[in-house]
Amino acid sequence: MTQIISALSDVSDRYDALFVDLWGCVHNGVDAFPDAIAALQAYRSRGGTVVLVTNAPRPRASVTAQIAGFGIPDDAWDTIATSGDSARTAMYRGAVGKKVFFIGEARDSNFFDPIGVVDDPVDIQIVPLEEAEGIVCTGPFDPMADVADLRPQLLYAKQKSLKLLCANPDIIVDRGDVREWCAGAVAKLYTEMGGESLYTGKPHPPIYDLARLRLNEIGRTVDTSSILAIGDGVLTDILGAQGEEIDSLFISGGLAAEETKTVTQPDADALQTYLDGEMVNPTYTIGFLR
Repeated sequence: MTQIISALSDVSDRYDALFVDLWGCVHNGVDAFPDAIAALQAYRSRGGTVVLVTNAPRPRASVTAQIAGFGIPDDAWDTIATSGDSARTAMYRGAVGKKVFFIGEARDSNFFDPIGVVDDPVDIQIVPLEEAEGIVCTGPFDPMADVADLRPQLLYAKQKSLKLLCANPDIIVDRGDVREWCAGAVAKLYTEMGGESLYTGKPHPPIYDLARLRLNEIGRTVDTSSILAIGDGVLTDILGAQGEEIDSLFISGGLAAEETKTVTQPDADALQTYLDGEMVNPTYTIGFLR
């Protein structure tokens, strides 16, 4: 059974590093959460290391610029691991071929920027679906539209046995008060239609490998038992942590605020009912990161 805590500092002294989700935990897609920022700053001031581990389908540099715009200061984190970089690595290693059909918004075109961590990368070409050897998806063309609108293209892709590389396994995010569809919703639909979807972000192992690599890059070697994963997605952040045998802190006031009846803290019975239904067991739970 999960332990409900009142503040990160209640348990943070037990851990040398945090793997912290961004959206829903540290910002809402518009602004940073001041209490979350203060908690991370306090943790780092005591010698802890913060790795922002995000399913954003973008390169690390893009996320760095984005969160600065949200008001997240540099002294709240040490390094960043993104699902986008993990997926880009897979793409440039040839996971979906050389000629790819791109599903996503124009702002995510930097997904195809050169990458320096792959020896002899594949020369990727963006082509029409009819010419494609595979699909890269950073999200729907329109995050507000019904994902089912993509069925005709996905049916054609399935008939051609194309693999779909999903750059963000999240199904939904809340941008302020507006809920948007993510690449995970497209990949889920494609899989349900009989297609093959490839994932590299949370809860799948590649992004955790990347997060550990980021720790090594800054000179930190941390045992798994000394890492705490923090997130508001039970099927991404919490399930992924369980798979990696990492302790976890569930932020119930994010995506599951309604189900857990979270105002400042979750209702204990509603929380347990929700976790049992999702078949996950976070080590700790808190309403909001603080």
